[in-house]
Amino acid sequence: MNLTSKALTVPLHLPGKDNIPAAGITILAGDIGGTKTHLALFRATAGEVQHVKDQKFRSPAYNSLHDIIAEFLQDQPELIPDRICLGVAGPVLDGVVELTNLNWVLSVEDMQDKTGVKDIRLINDLEATAYGLAALKPDEFITLHEGHQPARGNMAILAPGTGLGEAGLFWNGQSYFPFPTEGGHCGFSPRTDFDFELSQYLAEQYGVVSWEKVVAGPGIYDIYQFLRDVKKREEPQWLTDIWASETHPSARISQTAVENGAAICVETMQHYVRYLGYEAANLVLKMKATGGLFLGGGVPPKISSLLQRENFYSHYMDSDRMEHLLQTVPIRIINNEQTGLLGAAWFGAYGQSTL
Repeated sequence: MNLTSKALTVPLHLPGKDNIPAAGITILAGDIGGTKTHLALFRATAGEVQHVKDQKFRSPAYNSLHDIIAEFLQDQPELIPDRICLGVAGPVLDGVVELTNLNWVLSVEDMQDKTGVKDIRLINDLEATAYGLAALKPDEFITLHEGHQPARGNMAILAPGTGLGEAGLFWNGQSYFPFPTEGGHCGFSPRTDFDFELSQYLAEQYGVVSWEKVVAGPGIYDIYQFLRDVKKREEPQWLTDIWASETHPSARISQTAVENGAAICVETMQHYVRYLGYEAANLVLKMKATGGLFLGGGVPPKISSLLQRENFYSHYMDSDRMEHLLQTVPIRIINNEQTGLLGAAWFGAYGQSTL
């Protein structure tokens, strides 16, 4: 795995580049999510972030992040990172975060005590993804819509995975300044009779129906079950047979739809892509993201063939008098699953101007 990068695809504000010691620093970077934790060591100089080693862990299999860090570093006990920077799936408030889809609470103070490392930074995982854009090359994006070139203005990131992450990048005319949001937890907005029925179905299960409930990965299986159990769509016997043992039903449904393998899966993904298009437009309009929209997270790269069809863009463009703005916006899929990890490394190295 090559996680070394010198490229600056997106001109981010990185004030710490001029303050790296000549000998460089060691950074422990992490992408901490409800499903998996990915840790990596990097060596950073003023001109390069060099990958040393990395390892993935199943987050729910551990009692704490500290247990994972200890296991990751156990074969090199002499190697103490100069800095730790972690992208975490949840809002960071005063150095503390409660992970949204995992029963962990992380704090800078506690991690300092347990690791002995004093320079520790926690940033939202979508903020880390935004910083990771600086490390990606042009061939690590899939373009869905070119938009107007050259593109100028704010950018937005919409990232459906285990949850629904959303972030922005403010453009000051020279550089981009990433910032996190929790927009995925805003209320879902039904438009059709079908949508209202689905929303009521989801409300009975979850109470508040947010955009995360229909656009995050688990929402795919919920839409499928609504079609099967409420709308009485036919489920092929081979699908019925596998649900008892299937650990990733949403992935199975989306892949089946990509392969045109079952009508109920195709219909599920048609609705899912429609909702993704709606929320993509919502985010672009709220951010006035004329500089570009990036689709990140685990889902979009896996369904890129579906997103390249008319269904996504036509519903993205289905707006209240703002089509002329939406059509100017470049839309790209981030096709590198390590973007958040790279972003944590780049922010750890360069994101702040003082040690």
